[in-house]
Amino acid sequence: MMPPGRPGDPEPFAEKSASDLEAVFDVPVRISVVLGRTKMPVSQLLRMDVGTVIELDRQVGEAVEIFINDRLVARGEIVLVESRLGVTMTEIIKPQ
Repeated sequence: MMPPGRPGDPEPFAEKSASDLEAVFDVPVRISVVLGRTKMPVSQLLRMDVGTVIELDRQVGEAVEIFINDRLVARGEIVLVESRLGVTMTEIIKPQ
C-alpha cells in the first residue's frame, strides 16, 4: 500500500474519460483554417475590388491547416456540405 501523498502533490495517473472533461465543454475556442497565403505590395491590395481573384500558395486537393487558438492542431481537406464549405480533419498533429 502506498503512503498518502502530500498536499499539492500531483494525483497518480488514472484512466480519464470524456466525463472528466465536462468542466471545459462550454469553454469557447477560436478555430481557424488556412486555405493558403500570398504576399503582395500595398499598392496591389488597394487596387482590389469585389470579384478580385487572389492567387494563393496552395493548389486544389492540398491539405489545409487547422488551428485552435492560433496553435496548429490538425490538417484537413475542404468539403462541400449542402452548398456550404466545411473542413474534414485528416491528420491530428501531436504536440511536441
